[in-house]
Formats: sequence, structure tokens, C-alpha cells
Amino acid sequence: PDLLPACNGEITTMSFLQDIVDILLQYVVKSFDRSTKVIDFHYPNELLQEYNWELADQPQTLEEILLNCRTTLKYAIKTGHPRYFNQLSTGLDMVGLAADWLTSAANTNMFTYEIAPVFVLLEYVTLRKMREMVGWPGGCGDGIFSPGGAISNMYAMLIARFKMFPEVKEKGMAAIPRLVAFTSEHSHFSVKKGAAALGIGTDSVILIRCDERGKMIPSDLERRILEAKQKGFVPFLVSATAGTTVYGAFDPLIAIADICKKYKIWMHVDGAWGGGLLMSRKHKWKLNGVERANSVTWNPHKMMGVPLQCSALLVREEGLMQSCNQMHASYLFQQDKHYDLSYDTGDKALQCGRHVDVFKLWLMWRAKGTTGFEAQIDKCLELAEYLYNKIKNREGYEMVFDGKPQHTNVCFWYIPPSLRSMEDNEERMSRLMKVAPVIKARMMEYGTTMVSYQPLGDKVNFFRMVISNPAATHQDIDFLIDEIERLGQDL
Repeated sequence: PDLLPACNGEITTMSFLQDIVDILLQYVVKSFDRSTKVIDFHYPNELLQEYNWELADQPQTLEEILLNCRTTLKYAIKTGHPRYFNQLSTGLDMVGLAADWLTSAANTNMFTYEIAPVFVLLEYVTLRKMREMVGWPGGCGDGIFSPGGAISNMYAMLIARFKMFPEVKEKGMAAIPRLVAFTSEHSHFSVKKGAAALGIGTDSVILIRCDERGKMIPSDLERRILEAKQKGFVPFLVSATAGTTVYGAFDPLIAIADICKKYKIWMHVDGAWGGGLLMSRKHKWKLNGVERANSVTWNPHKMMGVPLQCSALLVREEGLMQSCNQMHASYLFQQDKHYDLSYDTGDKALQCGRHVDVFKLWLMWRAKGTTGFEAQIDKCLELAEYLYNKIKNREGYEMVFDGKPQHTNVCFWYIPPSLRSMEDNEERMSRLMKVAPVIKARMMEYGTTMVSYQPLGDKVNFFRMVISNPAATHQDIDFLIDEIERLGQDL
């Protein structure tokens, strides 16, 4: 109650915000301190009982509010910690953090130039630059920042469907033939989720077989397209993946583009995880053929380390997003404004309110240059190769697939001593299934490191190590391996 805009609230406000900044700065420094825990783990009921989180009628004092902030950060996962390997998005970039603070202070909405002039222009400039890097001439086309890769992929489906059947916008699915989409069996679940949300249905997403490295097999794609057409379905979209979630595989985009061209199907590339490699001269060949896509998802909040959330959908054809999504709301998009209306981006979005996600990326890009992002990405890939070389012949480790990983995903089993001499049978499988979850639980209880695990197809639980934090070093990789062995010896 004593803070601005209360009268004479300036001094109290300044000292309150200064205290908050001090709390945040301590947290930031701690995040990079390897002697601190990655996580102070408590079970949900413990946390609920230990503190009073309930909302009350009467206000609390500012001292209590500061205490709330300290408590929240005490139990937060330090996603910037060099030993946090749990998600595709890790690390804490200082310029990105500064940009996020500025964005929150400016507190505006992305729908019109009228209320977000600089942010709207930066989105325009940044998306054009990203389209240039995809390989579209002069950065032509369109795009939007959305609340994450799943929504970007859904936008692609929405626009692909509209391109083929514009009448669907007014008449709905009843007015058009039964559509089918194709994506690999290792693709992200958001493709099916988008199909469910758009009324296309998850049964209409046909999963294409992958080779042992997790890449889509083009001949199987063509076979399934022909099969669908014979049944009278209309293929409208192929979603190829550049950097799959688990294996980090890159689908063969050139072969897929040839098939899409042949059958006149929209080609989408889900590069949420692998798109960042376009910044690297050494690694961007993995996305060869991406310039032939009709749309591309690219999440700078993953490999490029931009603070969450920052996900872009890029579309090759200009004007398509606008005609697909616009509703001409006259209270927001008045046609008689005194500036160029093409800068009012809100009508091509699905959202009305849209957070400013571009400023973090733009400011980081200014601070690092493309070469800085390149160095950061090359370093992460080099660390993944270091891990792979370290464990590929090490006793107690088995790789999930053969060969050097294409991205920073390194997938492996840790085999405890008790299982090493066992023959490969049902019992060994069911015991191996339990190893990774136990090691992970122990990691979290000790708070030393975090790495994710999962089963896939007929393969029982294995570790999926990913690196996207440029603060990680060879020593952190060594630490992880020592820790897995320390926590798994007795299993």
C-alpha cells in the first residue's frame, strides 16, 4: 500500500525494488556457483505444509513480501546452473534477462504499432533476419512469435489448411474433405495436439517410420501418402523435424521437399530444437533443404539460450497468415489510422493479447552478433561430442543408437555392475527399466544435477542428455558421469 502510485510512495518504492534486485542478483550469482545445489527438492505436500501460501483479505507487510520472494527462489530449479541438463531450454543469459526486465517494465501488448512501436518494428526486423537465415530470398515472407513450439506448429497446420481450402475459415471442417497430415514417429507430440485442437483429429496424423537414428524414411512417407489418397483422404501437410526431442535427429529435408513438391503438399519444418544450428557455419548443413519449406518453427529459447518464452513461426508466403486469421476487429484495427497499417500485426495472430517475446532475442543478438551465437552453439555441440567419446566405450554404458550424435542429445543406458554379466533377457530389461528413474530421484534429492530419462518404442528407460547451456564445461560432463556412477553403483 505504501508503494507507487501512493502519494509520497517514491522512496518506499525505490528501496523495495532495490531489495528485490538484490535478491535477484544473489540468485543469479548462485545459479552459476557449482558448489550450490541445482535443486532443493521437497515433495509437494511438504512444501504446502511448510509455508502458508494462502491468499488473505488483509495485506501483508513489504518485509513479508520480500520473504515470499526469497522463499520462492529458494525452491526454484536453477535452470541456469551449469549442471542442469534436464530440458532443451537451459542457461541464463544476462542480456536476455535485462531485456526481460525492460519488457516487463514497458508492459505493453504486441497487437498494434500504436501501443508497441519499437517492439513491433523489432519483431519485423528480427523475423526477416531469421527468414534470411532459413534461406528465403531477401528474407521474404511472414512470421510471428508465439507462446512456444507447440503453438507455432499449430499455426503451420492452420495456415496450410487455409491455403488449400480457404472456405474452412467460414464454413468449418464440414465443408471440406477429410484431411491427413504426416510426421515421423519420433516427432513432437504437438503435431497431434494441433490436429486435435483444429478439429482435424489425431487419427488424421499419420506417423512415418524412422531409421535406427530417428530420421524419417522418405520412401515410407511416399508410400503412406499414396495409401491415404487411395482411401480418398486429402494430404495437406508434412511436418519434418529438424532436431527431434529425444534423439536429436534431423529428417532428410531435401528428399521430403521433393515428395511434397510432387504431391503438392505443404512442407513444414519443426526446427524448434534444431533451428538454432542455422547460426553455425559448421553445423547448418544438417538443415539443408529447409529453404524449400513453406513454414518453419524455430525456438530461440532452446539452443540459443534466449529466456523463455521465445518461439517463432516463419512462413514463406506473405499475406497468408493475415488472410487466414484476420477478423477486422474495428476497436483495435481501425482502417483510418494516421500511420502505415501493415505494422499492426495483431490481426494475423490467433491471440489477441500477445506478450513481447522479441526484445530478448533482438537485444542478445545485438550483444553477441551472429558469431557469438555461433560460438555458443558450436561449444554445446562440442561438449556433446566430448560426452559421447567419453562413454561410448566406457564400462557400464550402452549407447541407444550407434554413431556420433547430430545434435547435443546423447542417449545412453547406465548398466549397474549387478546387470553387466546378465544375459539379455526379459528380467534384465525389467531391471534396467528401473535404473534411470532411481538415479534421477537420487540426483534430485541430493540436488547435484538433473538429466532427463524416458523409454522410447521397445527401448526401456534411458538417459537423454542434452546441452544448451554455454556455461557448461568438460568438468561438468565429467561430474555428471561420476555422479551417475556414484548413485547407481548399488542398483
